[in-house]
Amino acid sequence: MKYKLILLLAILPISNGCIKNGSRYSGSATIDNTLYGNGPYYALGFSFDLAQKISTLNVPAPDVTIDNDGTLYNLILQSNNYENSFAKEGEYDDEASAKNAFNELISPENPVWVVWADSLKPNQIWLYRSGTARYAKMRIISTVSEVRDNRNYSECTFEWVYQPDGTLSFPAK
Repeated sequence: MKYKLILLLAILPISNGCIKNGSRYSGSATIDNTLYGNGPYYALGFSFDLAQKISTLNVPAPDVTIDNDGTLYNLILQSNNYENSFAKEGEYDDEASAKNAFNELISPENPVWVVWADSLKPNQIWLYRSGTARYAKMRIISTVSEVRDNRNYSECTFEWVYQPDGTLSFPAK
């Protein structure tokens, strides 16, 4: 009995480590277009599968990164999966309306997919589709667009829910 208990206590931490990264399927994140490194340069994007920010040099790369169109007026969420990966589900006048619409978005119908999410603003809701047909919904909470270190800086904070099973249905809140 004593050995079984010791074995169980030894295996328990290992089994917790076997839970797939990305077992979290919702949260909020902030990404920006700050460059790191001395060459090759990289930024940090967001991986829905891992539920965390990761380097653009990672394989697989992040699902979404943020940038701008060379101006301070148009922020863009991008994906590197060479697919039309974004669909705008709505734009709302205030945070409460956007939160409500985000929470009630369970089964989007007929999304119109585009290559990137552009003209990002707070209180928008976007869908994301990965190259392997996994889906996320995002509510844009805030954006920053300014010059930092002689470079156009872009930042986006978003709430997200990930649907890793390949359906375009999200759990009700």
